[in-house]
This record gives sequence, C-alpha cells and structure tokens, in this order.
Amino acid sequence: MEVTISRQLASKWLKTNALLSNPYIARHIPASRLLNAANLRSMLAAYGMVVVKPVRGGGGIGVIKIEKSGSAYRLSHKSSRRMYAGFDALMRGLNATRKKKPYLIQRGIRLATIGGRPIDYRVKYVKENGMWTYRSMLGRLARPGLFVTNLCRGGTQMPAAQGIRRSLSPKLVGVKKKEMRNLTRASTTLLESRYPGIGKLGYDYGIDRNGHIWILEVNTRPQ
Repeated sequence: MEVTISRQLASKWLKTNALLSNPYIARHIPASRLLNAANLRSMLAAYGMVVVKPVRGGGGIGVIKIEKSGSAYRLSHKSSRRMYAGFDALMRGLNATRKKKPYLIQRGIRLATIGGRPIDYRVKYVKENGMWTYRSMLGRLARPGLFVTNLCRGGTQMPAAQGIRRSLSPKLVGVKKKEMRNLTRASTTLLESRYPGIGKLGYDYGIDRNGHIWILEVNTRPQ
C-alpha cells in the first residue's frame, strides 16, 4: 500500500479562506476574522460567544473561549474562567494569555452535548495509491469542565454514530454521517486544487443543537 507523503499547511487562516470560496462549503464555516480589538468587539456584539485560537497549532493548545454577558466578559482557557468588567480589561487579559502569537477569532458554536459536555467529530481522510479513502469517523466528548474536546486534553473517544445518537437523535445518525462525508469530499477537492501535495487530512466537525454541521478546523497533520 502506497501512502502519500502529505504536504503540511499550518495556517488555519489560509485553509479557512480557501474553503470560503465554495458557496456550498461556506455555509458550514463559522464566521472568522484575524484577531484585533475591533474585530473581537464586533464579533462579540454579533454572536455573544467566540473562540479565539492560534493561527498555527493543534491539539487544542492555546484555544480560548470568550463570552459577553451584558457589559462584562468571561474568558475560559483550559480549566480556568476569568471575568472582566469591561472590554479594555478583557483585551489586557487576552493579550497576556496569547503572548503576542497571531490568533484568529471564530464564531462560537453551541455544540450538541451529552450530559452537558460538548461533542465534536474527527474525520480522517487519507490518500492511498492515488485514491482518497476514509480512515475513521469518531466522536470526541469534552472532559467535564472543559470546552475543548481534544483527546490529548482528556476528551473521550466514541463511534460517531453513538455520539450523534446520544447528543441529537437516532434518526439523524445516517443523515449526519453522510453530510460529513459529502463535505469532506468537496472540501478535499478544493484544498487539493489550491495546495497540491496534500495527502492526509483531519476534519473537525461540530454539530450544533439545531443539527447544523460546522467545519471547525482542517488539519494537514492529524493525530
């Protein structure tokens, strides 16, 4: 079996903008902007909750959730939560946490949950002997008290069917798995045309409480 040596594409911003060029895929991409004070203020006003994450990196490292509550803000990072009375104080706290690394802001998605714990899905898609094939489709349930689902952060792995059944409905299992496969194929075709040499992809999908699927991230070095 010949496994393609995969090109790496670290920038989440480049991958996001490539996927936004396709109208079908774009409906499944959370609104995203590069982090600065003006963008953060406007996205919090629009959505009430955002996730800020490093432009480069994986494993849930450095991912921060920010929620607006009236004139106050809650910042969640790892297992800690801090409240800030105003936006300027929030920016000071955020800048201290991110240590000058470039970040992007992504609309926060209120994921479907199991026992109050959010769940998302990892689809591995690999090129073997010149053909793309599905390697796995798994649910990842966040550790109690955390909002990131990464297994290296204590998340629990389960079959995707079990995750969809328990967080949404047994009737949606086949529908949502098919939708994730369709999005994976379309997105891979687009990314491969933009960045030839990609041969190994890990798609992180979130399904919100209304059953809408979101592409949270695409990894070219999936674990």
